Amino acid sequence: MKRARAPGKIILSGEHAVVYGAPAIVCAIRRYTTVGFAPLHRSRTIRTALTGISAGKHYRTAALQRLKEKLDQRFDQYSRGERAVQNILHRPDDLVIYSLATLFQHLPLPGFSENRHLPVPGRLSSQSELPLGAGMGSSAAAIAATLVLYENLIGRPMSDQQRFERVRFCERLQHGKGSAIDAAATVYGGLQTLQDGNPAPLAATLGDGWYWILSGIPAVSTGESVAHVRKQHGHDASLWQQFAATTTALQTALTTGADPRPALRENHRLLTHIGVVPAPAAALIRDIETAGGAAKISGAGAHRGDGGGIILAYHPDPQAIPALLAPCPALLWDALHPAERGAHLLEDNDAPA
Repeated sequence: MKRARAPGKIILSGEHAVVYGAPAIVCAIRRYTTVGFAPLHRSRTIRTALTGISAGKHYRTAALQRLKEKLDQRFDQYSRGERAVQNILHRPDDLVIYSLATLFQHLPLPGFSENRHLPVPGRLSSQSELPLGAGMGSSAAAIAATLVLYENLIGRPMSDQQRFERVRFCERLQHGKGSAIDAAATVYGGLQTLQDGNPAPLAATLGDGWYWILSGIPAVSTGESVAHVRKQHGHDASLWQQFAATTTALQTALTTGADPRPALRENHRLLTHIGVVPAPAAALIRDIETAGGAAKISGAGAHRGDGGGIILAYHPDPQAIPALLAPCPALLWDALHPAERGAHLLEDNDAPA
C-alpha cells in the first residue's frame, strides 16, 4: 500500500483577521493525517475508509466528475446566500474525493485509463492524529496527503505552490472560503507567515514553553464562526488594523527573542471582543495569565457553546503549563512541536504516522 502524510497546524496569530487582509502566523505541528491507497482490480469504485471520520462509502470512478459539479453548485449557492456553509458537504468523505476529482480534471493523463480523467479503482484509507473539528487543520491535511499520494501514483507530482493552491481551492467547501493558513502549514511545513494569501517561511525558532490545549470541540464550524464575525465586525477596519499590529508584534518577538506574552495577551483581548472565546476557554486563559503565562484561542473559536477549540499557551517556565494542567486529566494537550516538513510520500520503511 502506498501512503502519504501531511501535518496539522496551530495558528499563532491572525485567525479571523487574515480574512480582512491582515497578516497571520501559523506553525505546522508533528501530528499527522496519513492516507493510503490499495488498488482493487475488479472494481469500478473508490472505497473510502477514513478512520474516526466515517464508516466509508463507495464512489464510482465514472461519477466523480458529477460529484465535483454538484459540490461546486452547492458552493455557488452558498456564495449567493442560498445555502448554509455547513450544508455544502453532506459527508466528510466527499471533501477527499472532491480533491481527487479536481486533480484528475486538471492534470493531463493521456493513456492512463480508458477515460483520462478517471483514477484507478481501489481502497482509500486514512488515519489521523488530529482531532476532527478542533481547528488543527484536519481537512487540509487530508486533502494535501491525498493529493501527494495520487500525484506520485500517477507519476505527475505538483510543485508545492501548485499543491498549496489546490488545497486552498478544495478547502473552500469546508469553510466557505479557502484557507491559505491551513494550506500553507500542511503543504510547506514549519513556521509560515501569510500576507494577502501568500505564504513565506518565518526564520524563527519557537523554543520551549509553547503548548496547545484542546478546550473542547466547538459547536459551530469554522465557516459558521467566520460568517458570524463578518456579520458583526466585518466593516470595522480599525479593529482589523489592531489585529494586524498584534501579529506584527508577535512576529518581531519570535524573530528577535523578545517576550511574546504582551502580543498574545492583546490578541486574546481582541478575540474576546469579537465574541469567539467561550466562557470555559476564557477561564482557562485567565488561569494561565494569573500564573504568569499568556494564552489565546488558536483558530476560529466559537460564538456559541462551551467548546473553544485549540488554545495556544506560552510560559517562560516550560514546567508551568504542565503543572497548571495536571489537575485537569480530561484535557487533551501537548507541547508544540513544529513539523519542519509539509505533505510528503512515506517510504516503505517509514513508521506510520
